[in-house]
Order: sequence, then C-alpha cells, then structure tokens
Amino acid sequence: MGDLIREVIAKRLEKGLRDPRMGFVTITDVRVTGDLQHASIFYTVYGTDEERTETAAALKSATGMLRTEVGRNITTRLTPSLEFIPDGIPENAAAIESLLREARERDSAAAALASKAEYAGDEDPYVKPRELAEEDADEQL
Repeated sequence: MGDLIREVIAKRLEKGLRDPRMGFVTITDVRVTGDLQHASIFYTVYGTDEERTETAAALKSATGMLRTEVGRNITTRLTPSLEFIPDGIPENAAAIESLLREARERDSAAAALASKAEYAGDEDPYVKPRELAEEDADEQL
C-alpha cells in the first residue's frame, strides 16, 4: 500500500501543485500503519534551507488535495490521513561523509607514523626451532 501511495503522490507532484513555494521534491519512502489509517510520507527537497521550509509549507497546505488524489487511486474502504516528514538523508549523508573524511585523515596519520617506526629491539625477537637445533649442536661439539 505504501508503494502505491508513493506512486500516486509522486505522479501528482510531477504534474505540479500550482504553488510557487513548491521546490524540487523527491518522495523517498511511505510508511502506512497496520490499520491503513495513517500514512507517513518521507520526502527530500533539493535546494537551500529556505526552499525546504517553503516546500514543507506548500506540502502542508496541499495535504487535503493530495489525500483526495490518493483516495481516488487506491481501493481501500478508508483513505489514510497523510503526514509529510522531511527525510534526513542529506544530513545523514553529510555526517557519514564527514566521518569517512576523518577516518581517512587518521589512517594517513597512522601510516605516516608507521613509516618512521623502528623496532625497539631485534627485528624478530622470537627464537626459531631451527636456531635451537643449531645451538644444541654447537654446545655438543
């Protein structure tokens, strides 16, 4: 049901709402409650923060018309109420990119330290079994 609602709303938004506040909107997900009474519609807006707030206001004012459009195109007894929620994908992507950049910087700093590192003692402080056998042979002579 969520996919059908997403498709209906996306097609309607593609046609336009005749609202000058409306920006470039992408419907990312629709979640419907188990009783099909409420649909949460997640969306993203391409643009500035001001365009995002204006688009949110435009979607809020067009909720009734969009609900009517959904009611015409789905075959359920009740038309779910619609709630538009801005999706946090751009903010999450920016946070992940920041974390990846920090990880790359730390990796390069660790690699730089490792390239200058020297052994504290011998390169290989462990005695090999072959060396033990040779030492025993030397002692027996």
